[in-house]
Amino acid sequence: MYDAIVVGARCAGSPLAMLLARQGHRVLVVDRASFPSDTVSTHYMHQAGVARLQSWGLLDELVAAGTPAARRMSYSHRGVAFSGFADPIDGVDAVYCPRRIVLDEILVNAARRAGAEVLESFTVSDLIWADGAVAGVRGRVGDGPETEFRAPIVIGADGAHSTVAKRVEAPLYNVRPAAGAAYYSYFEGVDSAGLQHHTGTNGRWAGAWPTNGGTLVSVMATKAQIKEFRQDVPGNFQSTVDAILPAIGGQLRDATRTDPFIAMRYPDNFYRQAFGPGWALVGDAGYHKDPLTGWGMSDSFIHAEQLAERVHEGLAGLRPMDEALAEFAKTRDEETAVMYDYTTTVAELGELPPFFQAVLEAVAATDAWTTTMLGWIAGGVDDDAIFSAEGLQALYDDAGLPEDRRVYDPTA
Repeated sequence: MYDAIVVGARCAGSPLAMLLARQGHRVLVVDRASFPSDTVSTHYMHQAGVARLQSWGLLDELVAAGTPAARRMSYSHRGVAFSGFADPIDGVDAVYCPRRIVLDEILVNAARRAGAEVLESFTVSDLIWADGAVAGVRGRVGDGPETEFRAPIVIGADGAHSTVAKRVEAPLYNVRPAAGAAYYSYFEGVDSAGLQHHTGTNGRWAGAWPTNGGTLVSVMATKAQIKEFRQDVPGNFQSTVDAILPAIGGQLRDATRTDPFIAMRYPDNFYRQAFGPGWALVGDAGYHKDPLTGWGMSDSFIHAEQLAERVHEGLAGLRPMDEALAEFAKTRDEETAVMYDYTTTVAELGELPPFFQAVLEAVAATDAWTTTMLGWIAGGVDDDAIFSAEGLQALYDDAGLPEDRRVYDPTA
């Protein structure tokens, strides 16, 4: 009998298991993969996410694995451009974009060192129920015999297509259709000069950032363009980068591509009910959004930490488990609402609504507000610093934006 079972051992599951084990709980974490192994990912960790790694004592290990730091971001959306970097967050003055074959093994090993039991190559076939609540999991390692494990809480950290979420029939809400898809690969001989994040005028986007052993270059296209894009991925990839990031496009022609092109076809944006009797969801299993803003891994770290504290409170008898999990769900939804709106809006890769157009134009007008905006993107600046009535007033005043171009209503 375990205190908690975590299904999924990547960016949400292993940190959650590690933190619960550090609190003295007996934790089992299972994953259908074995480690080290790769997975489709943006690779991008914002400073707020990196700060979590630092606080857990894992950042030095990531750096020692040869993960390069980046300390400059260049951003543009259809002609509105700014560049710089956010102020340090909890002392973290850089971002890192690790290969997942590197990062996920670090996280899994950290969970093991903390005392969690990790079972790899384990596929969950079903959940165990008792008295109307989830009471464990049933599954097998490879082709082995079916095995059961029990715990008072089972946590799904198994991605957007979560088996746990499906078995408990966790309802979706605030669903917004996926805007498109991405292709990426890794290159030697490309210098991204930090983080490049640019939306063109043709319904496409291109970005580049340093990672282990080279540079990741990625492009995105809208749904309407994907069928055409797939007809010639190398050619369309090159032409997209040429049009949006011409300096990097030139480098690509002489660079060595070290891996095949990887397609990132993502599901719709959604929130899922975060908990129920004997179960909870974390990471993409409970909250998924377009990868354009690169918040998947950082949110997984932040929410794993928040959920670990709430589950500990329930297991330790400090408060009823359902009350603790309700607080987690409320906090998750409130703290992600503005970034969710921003992400799903800019991911359309089209003309921005008047509100976001006005905000970005004003931000680009001053270095101070550029730093503030990049700080918000990095997770170190509260929503209200920019998006409250007072914040918008100060932003527009400092930028000297004419009254007839000032927009205060986010729905405009």
